[in-house]
Amino acid sequence: MSYQSSGIPCAGYLYLPAERQARVPCVVLCHGFSGTMDRLFAYAERFAAAGLAALVFDYRNFGESGGTPRQLVDIPGQQDDLRAAVAFARGHEQIDPGRILLWGNSLGGAHVISVAADDPAIVAVVAQIPYNGFPKRVEGRTTGQTLRLLAAILWDTVRGKLGLRPYYIPMVGRPGELAVTATPEADQHIRTLTGEDGQTLWRNSVAPRAFLPMMRYRPADAAARLTQPLLVCIAAHDRETPAETTRALADLAPKGELREYPGTHFSFYTDPAIKDQVTTDQTAFFHRHLPPAR
Repeated sequence: MSYQSSGIPCAGYLYLPAERQARVPCVVLCHGFSGTMDRLFAYAERFAAAGLAALVFDYRNFGESGGTPRQLVDIPGQQDDLRAAVAFARGHEQIDPGRILLWGNSLGGAHVISVAADDPAIVAVVAQIPYNGFPKRVEGRTTGQTLRLLAAILWDTVRGKLGLRPYYIPMVGRPGELAVTATPEADQHIRTLTGEDGQTLWRNSVAPRAFLPMMRYRPADAAARLTQPLLVCIAAHDRETPAETTRALADLAPKGELREYPGTHFSFYTDPAIKDQVTTDQTAFFHRHLPPAR
C-alpha cells in the first residue's frame, strides 16, 4: 500500500487480524533513526495475532518511500508522514477510526509522543527505547572522535545550504571509525539492522546534517502535554537512549507508565525473551486502554 504525505509517496504494509467481524483497532508503528519498516514486521505480526491491525511504513527519504535527499532524517517531515499514516488508517474500511494507537521505537518513540500530544483522538501511545535528547557523554567515544563527528555534521549542513549532495557517513561503525554509533559490537548491530540473511531495505548510511535539528528536538515538552495513556519501555543498559533521559518522558506524562527491561538498546531486537516480554506487555497495555467498539 502507499499514501501521500505532503505530496511525497510513502510506502507501507497493513497487517489485519485473521479473525474479524467488525472494524478493528489499529496500531501505527514508527521505526527509529535511519530505520526501515521491514525491521518492524515481527512486531506488526504480534499485534495482528492479538486482534489489532498494524500499519508499518517508511518515512520519506528511506526504504521504499519517495523523497530526496535519500537517507536524510527530516523531523518535521517524519511527523507529517506519521500524521498521514494515521489519516490513512482512519479512512480504511476495515479499521475503526476511533481506536487508533501509536507505537514508536527510538526516534520514532519521540515522534509518537509529539504527534499524539496534538491529536487527542489517539487512544494510547507506546514509546520503546525512545529518543529524548542526546546523552551528555557517549561511552567509548573520545573527544577527538566527537570532534570528527561534529565536523562531519557541520560540513554536511553547509552542503545542504548550498544544495549539494549530502556528505554521508555510516550509521554503524567500529571503534575509531567515523560513524553515528561506533562500538566493538558493530558487526552485531549491523546484523540486527539487516537481519541474519542481510536482506533489508536498511542502508548503513545517513546524512549527518540531521543531528543539528535533533539537538533542538524536545519530546519531553510534548510528553508534559500528552493527555493519553503512555507506556515507556526502556533498557537498563541502553547507551544510545540512556535510561536517565528516557524515564523522564514517563515521569512528565500525566498518564505515564514506565517499564524497565534488562539488556541494551539492541536487546529489544536480538534477545527473543526480552522481545517476547516487551510485546506481551505492550499488547496488554493497548487492550487495557482501548474503548469499546462503536
